[in-house]
Amino acid sequence: MGLPTKIGILGGGTMGAGIAHAFLVSGTGVTLVERDVASIATARGRLETSLSRASEKAPWDAVSVLSGIEFSTDYSVFNDVDLVIEAVPEQFDLKVSALTAVESHLRDSAWLTTNTSSLSITKIADQLQRPERFCGLHFFNPVPRSDLVEVVLAPKTSPELADLASLWVQELGKTPIVVNDAPGFASSRLGLAIALEAMRMVEDGVASAADVDAAMVLGYRHAAGPLKTTDLVGLDVRLGIAEYLHETLGERFAPPQILRDKVARGELGRKSGRGFFEYSS
Repeated sequence: MGLPTKIGILGGGTMGAGIAHAFLVSGTGVTLVERDVASIATARGRLETSLSRASEKAPWDAVSVLSGIEFSTDYSVFNDVDLVIEAVPEQFDLKVSALTAVESHLRDSAWLTTNTSSLSITKIADQLQRPERFCGLHFFNPVPRSDLVEVVLAPKTSPELADLASLWVQELGKTPIVVNDAPGFASSRLGLAIALEAMRMVEDGVASAADVDAAMVLGYRHAAGPLKTTDLVGLDVRLGIAEYLHETLGERFAPPQILRDKVARGELGRKSGRGFFEYSS
């Protein structure tokens, strides 16, 4: 039993497009739903760019792979898929609204997952009609190049889905880790703890952002420093996660003022051209 024959993805932003890329190159048909025609055009552009770049070192043709995806603004196209992965922005009410709407269009045998990086899988599952057929699949950005996916289980997630989710991740050529639902799961909680302390060090004048990152890259063999990683994830995303973990786990996750100030100024990282570092267009 390998990957589903056809999957659905709700949301074609950075993460949704990246997840579509991973499934498409693995031979799975993808149906991607966005809120309007303009958003579909943007999602298609993201996919075309990422597939074109990856095809330069791959044994497949980007145009042929892209033919495996269908776009729509209508949730009813999910009625013939085996799995839906929700990838809308990281807001609890928005995700619940989206997932309950999707669930109403799924056949009884289909599975439903969310790509949330920190929100409670258990609380989301409590709003669904079939919580046993729901879990978290937390992909990492950039999805095509990332090796890790967290499989996040709620108390009502069926053992069958837990096993299938890990299998799907492996079939994508990635490594699953299985995590029971808790604030921030494993990766976001650990990654954010390091990133927030790195921000405080810059804020306190201990060292520059570049030198703080160099300490982790050269001293601890991290692939990228915590501040450059924050720029990649998005400072607004990191702030949202920090606020949630601050609320659920206490003061050690309180967002530093430097993070709040940068987000208020629109310095969101790579996507805005400036975060803790500057980026050319």
